[in-house]
Amino acid sequence: MAASSLDILPPVGAPAARSLRDAGYSSLRELADADRAELSRLHGVGPKALRLIEEALKEHGLALR
Repeated sequence: MAASSLDILPPVGAPAARSLRDAGYSSLRELADADRAELSRLHGVGPKALRLIEEALKEHGLALR
């Protein structure tokens, strides 16, 4: 069975992906309702990564808080 796009992190770049995984986020589903300000404090998670995460969540009717 193929993983759905909710089961993986969006393509945010290696530093951001590492920081997200280190913070306990291993899938887009786990980012739903995460605190935007908290994510922005993670290494590598800048405006572009946040935009990509928000766009991916929006495709599924989900959002950051």
